[in-house]
Amino acid sequence: MTAETIAAPRYISYVPLTDLTPAPRNPKRHELELIIASIDMHGLVEIPVVDERTQTTLHGHGRRESLLEMQARGMRTPGGVLVDEDGGWLVPILRGWSSKSDAEAEALAIKLNRLPGEGGWDAREFAEILEDLATSDAELFDSLAIPHDEIDQMLRQVDPETLPGGIREDEPATLHLPDDGERDGLSPDDDGRDPHTSCPACGHLFTPGRR
Repeated sequence: MTAETIAAPRYISYVPLTDLTPAPRNPKRHELELIIASIDMHGLVEIPVVDERTQTTLHGHGRRESLLEMQARGMRTPGGVLVDEDGGWLVPILRGWSSKSDAEAEALAIKLNRLPGEGGWDAREFAEILEDLATSDAELFDSLAIPHDEIDQMLRQVDPETLPGGIREDEPATLHLPDDGERDGLSPDDDGRDPHTSCPACGHLFTPGRR
C-alpha cells in the first residue's frame, strides 16, 4: 500500500521572536517575572498560537513579552528556543488555525485564557502534590509562587490524615469547610482532634501527631 502524505491541520514552525506580532487588543495582564522564572526553569513548553488570517498572536502574549525581556537581559536561551546565526531567538509557534473575523479571534483569545482555570482544583489531589513537593523539592515548591493564604485555604478543606502516608489514608478525604467549627482560622477534625497547624518549614498544614 502506498503511503500518502497527510497535510497536518495544525503544525509547529520556528519564527524569529521579533517577528511574533501581538494582537491589536489584548486585555489579559501578566505576571512577567513569574512567567520568566518558569520559562528559565522548565524551558518554553506551552508555545504561542498565531492566527493565520491576521498573522498576529492569538494566545501567548505573556510568553512573547517574557522571552523578549529575557533576551534583553542577556539570560540564557531557554529550552525549546533556537538561536539563529545572528544570535536572535527563534521560537516555536502553533500554526494552522484561521479566524473568520476579528470578533471570533478576540472571543477565542479570551476563552483560551479563561477556560483552563474555570474548573478549579481537586482539593485532595492538590494537597497531595503540594505536600510531596514541599517535602521532596523545596525549589520546585517555591517556584509555584502560590500565596500562603491560598494554600492554607485549599489545604484547610482536606484532613491531612487521609492523604498518602496518613494514619487514615484509605478513608475518603474529610472536607473542613469554613462553617464547620474553625478555631483561630483552623479546623479541628470530626473526632475532635487538635486543629491543623502550619509547618514552620514550608507553611503547609498538618495535624499534630500524624506519623
